Amino acid sequence: MTHPRPGRRLAAIIFSGLTAATAQAATPAQLLSGYTAQAGAAASPARGQQFFTTTHGREWSCASCHGQLPTKPGRHAGTGKPIAALAPAARAARFTDPAKVEKWFRRNCNDVAGRECTPAEKADVLAWLLTLKP
Repeated sequence: MTHPRPGRRLAAIIFSGLTAATAQAATPAQLLSGYTAQAGAAASPARGQQFFTTTHGREWSCASCHGQLPTKPGRHAGTGKPIAALAPAARAARFTDPAKVEKWFRRNCNDVAGRECTPAEKADVLAWLLTLKP
């Protein structure tokens, strides 16, 4: 009975791990496409900007922490902690990890709107952010 060489087994494990990680990576455009499909309607950058800058009956808007111009760094309204620029044009890593995107939409929408954002709201905000230039 022959056993595969340990080096080949390790290479296969590393390759499968990289393949899984790559499958999880996304582009902002791919995320936008997914949210638009879930919403069943085209995204609107104008609605996204309005959502981003509106308080929705609560104390904060998205802009309270991310700034009116999300191509620049922001600061958390409650803690003062610095927040990196939100717009993908200013920070390429933004909106590339679907799990992280969902985590932050869930948290931030709860703070801003008191609920989770709908797929249409996520699509609109992301569509607006994608129009911004550094």
